[in-house]
Amino acid sequence: MAEAPVPLARTALLICDLQNDFIHPQGAYGRAGQTAPEIAAVPGRVKPLADLMRREGGWIVQTQFTLVPAKGGEPMISPHLRELRPFLRKGDFEPGAWGHALVDDLAPADLSVEKIAYSAFYMTRLEWVLRKAGIEKLYVCGIVTNGGVASTVRDAHVRDFSTVVLSDGCAAFSQAVHDTAIEALRPVCRVATIAEVIAEMEGA
Repeated sequence: MAEAPVPLARTALLICDLQNDFIHPQGAYGRAGQTAPEIAAVPGRVKPLADLMRREGGWIVQTQFTLVPAKGGEPMISPHLRELRPFLRKGDFEPGAWGHALVDDLAPADLSVEKIAYSAFYMTRLEWVLRKAGIEKLYVCGIVTNGGVASTVRDAHVRDFSTVVLSDGCAAFSQAVHDTAIEALRPVCRVATIAEVIAEMEGA
C-alpha cells in the first residue's frame, strides 16, 4: 500500500550548512581558498525551491555548523577538524556572527539549529523542533554531500522522517565524491532533482 502524501504544511526544506563562512568569498573558507564551484552554485540552484516552499506554506529549516566560543572567545575545535582546516580562527562560525548566518539567497529560515558535528541531529534540538512543528517530511540540501548531508540524512532515516535528498541541491569538493555519496544514500532515502520536486509540488 502506498503511503499517503505528506502535506506541505508538514514538510521542510532542510538546508545543511549553507552559511557565509562556507560559501561567501569573504567567509572563513573563502579566505583560505577552500572553495569549489560546485559548492558555490548550490544556493542559487536551491533558491527556486525555497521560494516555492515559502509561498505554499512549507517550512525552511537551516542547520548552522558552529564553533562554540570558549574563554576569551577562542573556538572549541575538534582535533580532526583542526588538522583538516588549520586556517579556522577566532570568530569563524561563531553564533550570531555574519559568517555563521545562512547565505542571503536562502534567508530567512523559519527554524535554525546549531550543530557541532557532521549530523545535524547529534546533540542538537533538531528532532525536538521538527516534531513540535509537526514536520514529517524533509527535502535535504546543502554541503557537503559526503559529510553533513549524508550523516544528517541517515539520522533522519532512523528517526522515521520521510526523507528526500536533492541530488543537485548538494555538493562536495569534487563531483566524483558527490556522486559516490548520492549513490550510497539511495538505500535509505529517495533521491530526486530540484526540478522533479518543484514539478510535483506545482502539480499537486
